[in-house]
Amino acid sequence: MDRLLRTLAGLVLLAAATSFLHGCGSKQKQYDYYISYVDSEQTQTVQAGYEPHNEAVDELIQEFLDQLATDTDTVEYVKAIPEGVSVQSWEVEQDCLNINFTDDYNKLDPIAEILCRLAVVRTMTQIEGIESVCFFVVGEPLADSAGQIVGKMTIDSFVENPGEQINSFQHAAIDLYFANEAGDGLVKETQEVFYNSNISMEKLVMEHLIHGPKTAGARKSIPDETKLINVAVADGSCYVNLDEHFKNHNYEVQEPVVIYSIVNSLASLGNISRVQISVNGDTSGKYRETFELSEMYVPDYSYVGVTDAKPVVVKDVEEEGK
Repeated sequence: MDRLLRTLAGLVLLAAATSFLHGCGSKQKQYDYYISYVDSEQTQTVQAGYEPHNEAVDELIQEFLDQLATDTDTVEYVKAIPEGVSVQSWEVEQDCLNINFTDDYNKLDPIAEILCRLAVVRTMTQIEGIESVCFFVVGEPLADSAGQIVGKMTIDSFVENPGEQINSFQHAAIDLYFANEAGDGLVKETQEVFYNSNISMEKLVMEHLIHGPKTAGARKSIPDETKLINVAVADGSCYVNLDEHFKNHNYEVQEPVVIYSIVNSLASLGNISRVQISVNGDTSGKYRETFELSEMYVPDYSYVGVTDAKPVVVKDVEEEGK
């Protein structure tokens, strides 16, 4: 368990807390590219500056993959793609790099597998035009421990701790509600996540909800490019502040489905009984035609497999006392 916790600590030491290895000397040289490795204790990834020999995208991809699988000449860190595992093939599909590994990838222990994923994604997404990475094993999409397809990964797929101090790490299963394919109902999906105690569960839920589902037959309920500004909880009430992209309506997903995907997902944490949504801190106006942003909404599960549910709202306590 201690080894696992140390490893999870390493996963969140991405930008601010990652070790940057630039060779000998007191001066640090700036590089355009870095190769990610795994520290000798198998607890975190580290980066070493790298000057590639190629410039063309295809050649750069192959060069980086070769480096990720090449033994190092130091005892401080090891190659990210472990011995026995190799890349069978790769291809770029739009802005996603699909990497197909040999069957030995499935034999990696969970710690080595997570570190390998992080190092590969961090290294390959430096290449211009590569925004995400998909893992395959002998042609089959990589699945997590729960049997869910991992799908596209970016650095944002790995929980980051923006601060310098690392607190305890925990594992949780969070219930998320996404839109069904038709956009007229909700689909419940349980995701297993590792998270740092510096990050609130409410923020964790919202970030995973915005990122989208892994289940077949489900789709994102929150409009594309929406970002979470902040989220706060007080006395069972949750206040979610999203940016202006939340109003970029996708009319393929019905209005109540969007609202209750947020409300139900947050309420599943157990400490939240009602939710208010604002846009850039503004609670005036409506979301589309029906849902007043000034209202507090309680969870409504009638959209899970059933259409035409009505908005369910609850007034703020102070307003009710007036």
